[in-house]
Parts: sequence; C-alpha cells; structure tokens
Amino acid sequence: MSDASLVKIGLLNPKSPTNVGGVMRAAGCYQADEVRYTGKRYALAAKNRGEQYNTDTKRASLNIPLVAVDSLLDGLDDDTQVVCVDLVEGAIPLPQFHHPKKAIYLFGPEDGTLDQALIDSADAVVYVPTVGCMNLASSVNVLLYDRLAKGEHSGSDELIKQSRDTNNRVRVKRPR
Repeated sequence: MSDASLVKIGLLNPKSPTNVGGVMRAAGCYQADEVRYTGKRYALAAKNRGEQYNTDTKRASLNIPLVAVDSLLDGLDDDTQVVCVDLVEGAIPLPQFHHPKKAIYLFGPEDGTLDQALIDSADAVVYVPTVGCMNLASSVNVLLYDRLAKGEHSGSDELIKQSRDTNNRVRVKRPR
C-alpha cells in the first residue's frame, strides 16, 4: 500500500457524452488518476452522437483512463476510501469534509441518484450545498476543486504557471 495520493472518479450509469467529457476535462484540471463508469447509456450515446458532443477539449482522456466497469468498486486497493457525492439526507456538507489521501468519489447519473447499496458501503457521504442540484460535470468540478483547495498545492504561482493557457502571461502588478 502506497502513501501516494490517488483520486478516482466513479460515474454510475452516466447518459451524456457532454457531461462525461466535462468530467474528463475536470479530471485533467485537478489531476485525477482515473474515471470509471458503469452502464451502457454513455457508450451508446457517444457512439451515436460522435465527437460533436465531446467537451473534453483539453484531451484529458489521452492521459487519464476512462474505463467501463461492471462495478465502480471492483479492483480498488484496500486503503482507497469510498466517498459518495450526492444530495442524500444525513450527508456531510462538502465545506466540512476532510478528503482522504486515496479516494474514489462516486457520482450518480444525471437523471437519478446513487444506489442505496453504494451509499451503505461508503466510508463517507458528502453533498455540495446548493439550492437545486447541479449537473454531473459541475458536481465533479466542485468536488475536485474543493480537494485541491484544501490540499498542499493550492495558492502558488507554480500552479498558475502549470495551469494557464500558453497565451496568458498576465501578472498582478505588485505594490510599490
């Protein structure tokens, strides 16, 4: 068992290539290690709709595996914590949550929720405080941002240099 950080995203039966592409872009921005999904809806929609609806404009899928699985929990290391992210009564508000070093974050489909069995098997269940629910890609972005913001790499010019587009060389004017 490694002491290294590990972030996996698990999507329960997603339906939209647009949202899965947005999840892949978020995975790239926040350095997730893998995105896995269950169900047939996404693969069928992606096949029939083609590249036109792909929102992974940074091509994160070239570096981060997008894997179809039968179960989101199969093949996890014993020290990987399962964190369900959903609007579930009794869940921990995301601002109060402490992220584990190694985690798989599970998200329900755009038109549903996580199964009770997944909620029951989780090490933690968190929710993003909102009025109404966000779409899948937005939820993943907020969760991964929260993990980064609470982590050791937030707040540095090196992170900015690594993240910005190549045509952005703007700096904050330093006080005199």
